[in-house]
Amino acid sequence: MPKTAFLFPGQGAQYVGMGKDFYEQFNEAQKIFNQANEILGFDIAKLCFEGKQEELNKTAVCQPAILITSLAILEVLKNHSPLMINDCRAAAGLSLGEYTAHAFSGSMTFSDAVRLVYKRGTFMQEACTMNPGGMVSIIGLKDEVVENLCKETETSGVVCAANYNSPGQVVISGEKPLLDKVSALAKERGAKMVVPLKVEGAFHSHLMSPAGSKLSRELDLTPIARPNIPVVANVHAKYVKEPEEIRTSLAKQLNSPVRWHQSIHTLINDGFNQFYEIGPGKTLTGLMKRIDSTKKIQYIDSIESLKSLSHSN
Repeated sequence: MPKTAFLFPGQGAQYVGMGKDFYEQFNEAQKIFNQANEILGFDIAKLCFEGKQEELNKTAVCQPAILITSLAILEVLKNHSPLMINDCRAAAGLSLGEYTAHAFSGSMTFSDAVRLVYKRGTFMQEACTMNPGGMVSIIGLKDEVVENLCKETETSGVVCAANYNSPGQVVISGEKPLLDKVSALAKERGAKMVVPLKVEGAFHSHLMSPAGSKLSRELDLTPIARPNIPVVANVHAKYVKEPEEIRTSLAKQLNSPVRWHQSIHTLINDGFNQFYEIGPGKTLTGLMKRIDSTKKIQYIDSIESLKSLSHSN
């Protein structure tokens, strides 16, 4: 029997036009976007559907935009594919996507998730201005090799492994001169590719500490419940079920590495063999193929992908 888990994308998945087809064809998706507009006090739907990509890429904009698009798609699935929703036994999300997982699982309300994610994006954007930095994807080296290169270099500043995306793909984060140094060392050690990422700062590193402190205060003020299904936390790749451990894991997440392939292995080791990526893009689908190509994964980011899903089932 298939054992199903939902996966939710993080920052970088955004594109202009995301969610528009769901908004135009389904009242429930319209309702989600309209409620979000009211909560945020600006037209997030317009930014998603017809804004400029540069505007949508801003951390304070793209984070709530991705969350809201993912939740709008989920709302459509609840009404039109209830069996798929009922079959879901666990959830995980990449960085920001962890909030979508908690909103879906019932740990936090829709309005609290939207407010928190908007504040999270704003705090992160402020931290990027305060502590400039960047991120670089290193492909073709083992996790431990990249970790050791960072340790060798971090004596003169901040540089660390930030995203364990798939075996052989680690994103590092930190101050630009140190990123350059680790990148050069990685090439010497045989990295296949070293790619600077187009992000505003050094996410998931200690340069995000000011954002982490502010977010922690917001989380303390936010009601959090036990989720209806377990959620795998990025910080340690284990299930979180109690409100306090959810708060702690989300607060730590900003300046801790995202253990994505370890999180997926937690699910696989627990017998999960059917995955759905729900939200814009298909980044997590691509990563799954590199983590374990034997597992079935399908993405839902448009009505077209939803239709092809019902045909394949």
